[in-house]
Amino acid sequence: MFKQFAAGLVSLAAAVLPGCDAVHLDTFEPGVSTAAEVRQRMGAPAAEYANADGSVTWEYNRQPQGVHTHMLTFGADRILLRIEQALTDENYAKLANGMTKEAVQRILGRPGSTTTFPRQREEVWEWRVEGHPSNDEWRFHAHFDVDSGLLVRTTKMALQRGG
Repeated sequence: MFKQFAAGLVSLAAAVLPGCDAVHLDTFEPGVSTAAEVRQRMGAPAAEYANADGSVTWEYNRQPQGVHTHMLTFGADRILLRIEQALTDENYAKLANGMTKEAVQRILGRPGSTTTFPRQREEVWEWRVEGHPSNDEWRFHAHFDVDSGLLVRTTKMALQRGG
């Protein structure tokens, strides 16, 4: 009886939490899954980005507590083309000084937090990211000049855990 109750709770959680990546992302198949199916199972995306080729990319962001931001790209026919994790070393390397906030967000998704440092004339966006190579907590930061709004540098660091 307890097993049936527990199974019921798991099913209920899956139904109530439509944004749960672990429950749904692995069920989507590029070339088969539709935008309507994704929206029904995952809910509304955090952002939508139109692409030059007529496709659209949807951002499913799990910040500030999660370490993933998935970008799902659909063709003009609204069929899923690909699913990509945005918070990767490859994407961090795409960021260059002088980029706009919009360009950075398009690559990494919305940050988990934003802090302004008036004395340094800097606004810092922060993402919680997967630890490399240990299980430490890591953060990736994009530093923007307050006056121009342009990227001036990036940093990645492990947080020290209390002992």
